[in-house]
Amino acid sequence: MRRALPILAVLAVLLAAIAIANPFFLEPAGFLAFVRRAAPLVILAVGQYLVIVSGEFDLSVGSLVTVEVVVAARLIDGNEAATWPVLALLIALGLVVGLVNGVVTTLLKVPSFITTLGMMLVLSGAVFLWTGGAPRGALSQGFRMFGRETGWAVLILGLVAVAAVLLMRANFGRTLIATGDNERAAALSGVRVARVRILAFALSGLAAAVAGILLGGFAGVSAQVGQGLEFQAITAVVLGGVVLGGGRGTVVAAMAGAFTLEALFTLLNLYGISGALEFTVQGVIIIAAVAAGAVRLPSLFRAKGDAHAAS
Repeated sequence: MRRALPILAVLAVLLAAIAIANPFFLEPAGFLAFVRRAAPLVILAVGQYLVIVSGEFDLSVGSLVTVEVVVAARLIDGNEAATWPVLALLIALGLVVGLVNGVVTTLLKVPSFITTLGMMLVLSGAVFLWTGGAPRGALSQGFRMFGRETGWAVLILGLVAVAAVLLMRANFGRTLIATGDNERAAALSGVRVARVRILAFALSGLAAAVAGILLGGFAGVSAQVGQGLEFQAITAVVLGGVVLGGGRGTVVAAMAGAFTLEALFTLLNLYGISGALEFTVQGVIIIAAVAAGAVRLPSLFRAKGDAHAAS
């Protein structure tokens, strides 16, 4: 929890700035509306954290979110009776895409950057081929309530957050961090590295499916609904202090990073600053985080080496 304190402090400052600019934010309805808007990004950040802390990347989640929304609209097409079967299908689809990413990365030894970049292009091309750039169909009211109604969005976010914290405190969480910290040492200590990473990718795909369900309800059907979300999720994770390359960082800090990024975007919008600046902000955060890690980690390793030599 202490590792999350810096980003929580930044989040508190941003929330205070939002409250000053918009006093309605202090009311329960205003704050819960902010949580509802942030929920999809926070859930995506949880999935991205699991992959990054294991030493990999997942660039396919944004396109997967788009696929989830487009497929749901096409299959449901306003039919309430199709809502729950389609929801089950979307969850399965997210898991399958994640499993494919994990298997190709771990068993075929393709770098995750290339694997998930390829998957991103495959999914984007499939959406365009299927829709021609103009999605058809409509989401049912039963489907849209998950993202449109604040209570449902907050409940789902809460369940995901609790599950993520419990997962990282279990044996899986410890082996996941050990794998990202030192893959060879983890393997020698009995960790099934491939299985752990495949599961991390599968959970990332699952997180993208849940985020897609919420975004479909909140933002409606669009062929660009998930565009850029993969970079927002990565930015949120590194903003929370999680080291690119794996092995360091907490899931609580990653979620706080997502809330912080959403709060920053909200503040920029309140002051009428162009939305195009969001990409600049994300780029600066990623570069700064990687640069800070490059400076901090070598000195940490030197300190460990000096301690071993002295002993």
